Amino acid sequence: MKEALDNAKEELKRVDHLFYVSLKYTRTADMMKHMIERLISTFSFGIESMLKFAKEQKMIDNIPNNPTLDSELLTKTFTDQELIEYMSLYLRLRKITRADYSKREEFRRHVTMTCTIGNGEVVEVNIDVLKEYYETAKNFINYVERIIEGKEEE
Repeated sequence: MKEALDNAKEELKRVDHLFYVSLKYTRTADMMKHMIERLISTFSFGIESMLKFAKEQKMIDNIPNNPTLDSELLTKTFTDQELIEYMSLYLRLRKITRADYSKREEFRRHVTMTCTIGNGEVVEVNIDVLKEYYETAKNFINYVERIIEGKEEE
């Protein structure tokens, strides 16, 4: 449980470096996709940590080996609206990485990765959207830490 949370924090540091250093000098859609993959990894470690916590507290019997089932079980176990929003973003990021994408304005400030996810929904990911995703991932890890360690909201 604690190890998974530490892994999530380490992954978040990597995302931080990708956002503030790598993406600054390499403005490509491939770099954006790599950052999204790291964000997914961060969420995965946070989810793993919370599921282990729930199992320790005897809230659940076993932990599934499927990311989608993990997030569903987590939202059923902890019926917090904030967590539901985090899981929604997590599943959306997973759809974005699996979708085919096109690139626009690479090597410029407004580099954009455009992809079509289920139901024909077109998603445009640019630096500002990535910043929102990154901030949400940081908030999620803080949320996980509050739940696991029993801390009050800051």
